[in-house]
Amino acid sequence: MKLWSIVFFILPLLATGYVSWRVWHIMPWGSWVSGVAVALVWLGMFVMIGNFVIGLDRVPMTLAKVLYHFGTSWFIVMLYLVMIFLLLDIGRLCHVVPHSFVINSLTGTLSVCILMTAVFTYAYLHYKNKVRVEIELQSHKIKANEQDTKANEQEIKTIVMMSDLHLGYHNGRKELARWVDMINMENPDLILIAGDVIDISVRPLIEEDMAKELRRLKAPVYACLGNHEYYSGEPKAQQFFRDAGIHMLRDSVVNIANICVIGRDDRTNVHRQALGKIMKQVDRSRYTILLDHQPYNLEQAEKAGVDFQFSGHTHHGQVWPISWITERIYEDAFGPYQRGNTRYYVSSGIGIWGGKFRIGTQSEYVVAKLNTKR
Repeated sequence: MKLWSIVFFILPLLATGYVSWRVWHIMPWGSWVSGVAVALVWLGMFVMIGNFVIGLDRVPMTLAKVLYHFGTSWFIVMLYLVMIFLLLDIGRLCHVVPHSFVINSLTGTLSVCILMTAVFTYAYLHYKNKVRVEIELQSHKIKANEQDTKANEQEIKTIVMMSDLHLGYHNGRKELARWVDMINMENPDLILIAGDVIDISVRPLIEEDMAKELRRLKAPVYACLGNHEYYSGEPKAQQFFRDAGIHMLRDSVVNIANICVIGRDDRTNVHRQALGKIMKQVDRSRYTILLDHQPYNLEQAEKAGVDFQFSGHTHHGQVWPISWITERIYEDAFGPYQRGNTRYYVSSGIGIWGGKFRIGTQSEYVVAKLNTKR
């Protein structure tokens, strides 16, 4: 068994055991109430693991959505309960928190409940708020072809970029419709998606006919694959992209008016082409935009002479303090960045994996204004 698989099972077990122990001792209402609370803590862990190990595609849709929300939300709730109880225990050991506050305490129980309710109400509302990020891209390139005069009149000026939609059991068609309306209001000339359109299964996308919603987008849509397209089944993901009118770029290049868009296959595919090889197809007289889902090895784009790279994947950790971890893993975990003449933007994503909570991060889409100076 791989190390990450062991960690995936061991850490939730340790967290569940610790939280269960603290919940049992802090609640004052008798063993049966404490027992119900502890049972819910353990149920959340088993649901979360069951969602991954067994899957949800054979479960009735309504139940599948409930199980997904419950299991994935539990994961984040446990993280914050662990932090709160650790702080209380440290405070007790340092004689800052009285013993009576954490043992058979109505005051302690209500305090923890109120704090958790406030934090996660904020986290949900913060996730629902989609932040519009505007950036400016400068191009000094001129297309060297016979159609320059005509193409210049139709050149790409406004590009909406997004990543990590994670459409599925939690982000359904109603939510997607809201995003489509927001994007259409920008009147973009082009829409680019840096992977993870799909969450863990194509099933809810098909049953809710989300492809029809995506076809309402009023500009050409190009996307690269993300790791979740592989989790959901890459052939099914490709078919969904076709049904949705999304042009998938898989180690391939497309020229659109005054720009060249390069889409890399996700690094989940260990046989994907090297960027240097893909760049041999590129018309360097055009402004080049690279879509690469996972922002590893940023020096490759710089070396290849890419003008701008757009990535996602990190979610910026989704909730604090996981954001601190992503900032140590990636050279650029979130936001704008530059290496040499190559600019980058790593998006925290318009959607999210799992529970719909954002703490210390934001849900966003990027509006890029391409200015051509000759």
